[in-house]
This record gives sequence, C-alpha cells and structure tokens, in this order.
Amino acid sequence: MSQSLSKVYLHIAFSTKYRQPFIDGAVKERLWSYMGGICRKMDCDPIQVGGYTDHVHILCQLSKNVSQADLLEEVKKRSSKWIKTVGEAYADFYWQKGYAAFSVAPLSISRVVQYIKTQEERHSRQTFQDEMRGFFKKYEVEYDERYVWD
Repeated sequence: MSQSLSKVYLHIAFSTKYRQPFIDGAVKERLWSYMGGICRKMDCDPIQVGGYTDHVHILCQLSKNVSQADLLEEVKKRSSKWIKTVGEAYADFYWQKGYAAFSVAPLSISRVVQYIKTQEERHSRQTFQDEMRGFFKKYEVEYDERYVWD
C-alpha cells in the first residue's frame, strides 16, 4: 500500500495530581475547550472532552502521524501551563504523571460521548478510582494499586 491510512479512536483519562478538585465551574468548560484545541492542533480530532473536578476524559481520533504518548505529553503540558494563567487559585495545578487510554470501536463512539457528558452525575455515586478499576477490568488491564494512583 503506497498510502498510510488510519482511523483509531482513543478514550483517554487522567487525573489531577493527588486527585485535587481543581477543575471547578469557573474553569471546566474553558479547560475542556482548550484541551480539545490542543488535540485539534496535533491533528487528533477531538470528539468529546469532559470530566469531573479531579479528572478528565478525552475521546479523540488519533492522528496517523502522532504517537499516543506524544499527544498526552502535549495535552497535559500545555493545559497545565494554561490553567495556571487563569487565576491564583490554580497556581498549584498539576496533572498526575500517568494516564489510561483505551481503544474505542467506531460503533461505540456515541456511547462513549454520552459517558463523558454524564461525568458529573456518575461521580455523585462513584469515585475516579472505582471508575478506572471498572475500565481496567473491562479492558483486562493489569495494574498495581501501589503505583496507579500517585
């Protein structure tokens, strides 16, 4: 094949450092938009960005020219720098070191969009850690509790 073709959808999740509830109503919509813009600039079409006070979910189409690790490095680095410029309340904002990323089948896109849109409702009854444990189980991801949350 003389042309490289790709259509890979990723559902990415990561939290603030120590799951600090920095993402409040004053900043969340602007943060989601900013993160989507970073994805767009990296040719990783953002489909839905959202989350809760201590974490974010991104559903995007991964560019054939960008690695998953490079995308996450840029999204986290640029958004962390940006949020610190928003106000003094965010001066100590940091993302956790790691992330989780899961492949999404094209037929499941609308379900994942809805999942991300209903984060506030979901987290009235479920922690970020329990949410992630559910994903790890569903996707058969082995992990060590001692290292995954820091």
